[in-house]
Amino acid sequence: MKKRITVLGSTGSIGTQALQVAQRLGCRITVLTAHSDVKTIESQIRQFNPALAVLYDEQAAQDLKTRVRDLPVKVLSGLEGMCEAAAADTDLVLNSIVGFAGLKPTMAAIQAGHDIALANKETLVAGGSVVMREVARCGVRLLPIDSEHSAIFQCLQGAPPARAVKRLILTASGGPFFGKNSVELENVTPEDALRHPNWSMGAKITIDSATMMNKGLELIEARWLFDVDPENIDIIIHRESVIHSLVEYDDNSMIAQLGVPDMQIPMQYAITWPARVQSNAKSLDLAKIKNLSFYQPDCETFICIDACRRAIERGGLAPAAVNAANEVAVELFLNRKIGFLDIGRLVCKALDYRLPDEADSLEQILQTDKAVREQTIAAAREIMR
Repeated sequence: MKKRITVLGSTGSIGTQALQVAQRLGCRITVLTAHSDVKTIESQIRQFNPALAVLYDEQAAQDLKTRVRDLPVKVLSGLEGMCEAAAADTDLVLNSIVGFAGLKPTMAAIQAGHDIALANKETLVAGGSVVMREVARCGVRLLPIDSEHSAIFQCLQGAPPARAVKRLILTASGGPFFGKNSVELENVTPEDALRHPNWSMGAKITIDSATMMNKGLELIEARWLFDVDPENIDIIIHRESVIHSLVEYDDNSMIAQLGVPDMQIPMQYAITWPARVQSNAKSLDLAKIKNLSFYQPDCETFICIDACRRAIERGGLAPAAVNAANEVAVELFLNRKIGFLDIGRLVCKALDYRLPDEADSLEQILQTDKAVREQTIAAAREIMR
């Protein structure tokens, strides 16, 4: 059966690639959402003929309504519209919304009983136990799209019934600043940080890769996706981005997933799982690569990694706090308000704020996110003076 797919965040890097993969697989796109990119989503509506389209920005949504009034598509706006889109009738919700904004739509999709192909790591970073509790209650599946988590998911397909997992190993490219120290990074620009050596991604995710915050976020996400204690999740720098992650089993055997750095592979597997079908990704030629290298991450320079590890070990709302601080800091950096190293400083500072010990509800997570953003902006003002 060809699946009906909802794509949340359809105009971004992941969303546009996901539409290409879904089209090639013969899937039907039932719902599209985006933040405010009217031109791109109009083109997507005309190509895929969804029943529902949503733009978070209300003014942009009004513009879209005018542009597509000749088509039988319902257009909504705002967070309420995004949640309605996530809950609309479909077979799979592919969530590629960037950042914390993806949490409430994810919860709406879960509560509607939909399986989710998850590219929005912040859902589990901030929502963690609350999200997984709803996943269990509603009996839905979370299928990872991030290349690292998809790799682990694939490696676990061969696990015995008791899993026997000793350790998860997340690989990291090291980003554009591998090998540099804090002195060398003091004056880097957004343009410098946006030059990723291996992957083509959106601006926020690319900056997260440069600070290595993305690897800290992935550590937190892996803890929830695979029910593994944080102390049993390691990070290794692998510059070639050929091994996308590994699982070490109790007998000290390691299983790795390899492939070219192409998001088509994890996207397609999330859609077709448990089946595997032919893809448009290039075949990996190991003879041409010749060498695979591995290094320990430099946590003294890239302090976001340890901030995230401390946050998940502390638990409660600490992961939501570091995520909120990071989102504010990245935006300030991209707008040239703070320096590159200030991102890590603001993320670490979030662990000093008074936070509840337990994350008991979605509302509590939302309140914490709002409060930490306000405190991070205040802290950033001190830096900008």
